[in-house]
Amino acid sequence: VFHGRILAQRLVGQETRYEVQVKARYRQRFPLVSREFLWVPNTCGCPALSPGGEFLLMARRHVNHEHTLNRILLQDGGYARPWTPREARLVREAARHC
Repeated sequence: VFHGRILAQRLVGQETRYEVQVKARYRQRFPLVSREFLWVPNTCGCPALSPGGEFLLMARRHVNHEHTLNRILLQDGGYARPWTPREARLVREAARHC
């Protein structure tokens, strides 16, 4: 779970790749650097992550069986909400309890 600012969006085959500035990390099971690529397995713009917008995102690390692919994936129906100070406070509180 992290707070990110969308810097760019690019269609790559049947997927969408977002360049994201990681602004805050709330709960992480894998390390994040200050800039990451976030992949969405569709090209429809779902969820709608507009460049310049800030979002609270829950993604997972996806590594294929051959270990040749290692990326951050926001699954269909994944958690992506516009970032607000209230949302950030709620996530910080939840992270302390989980």
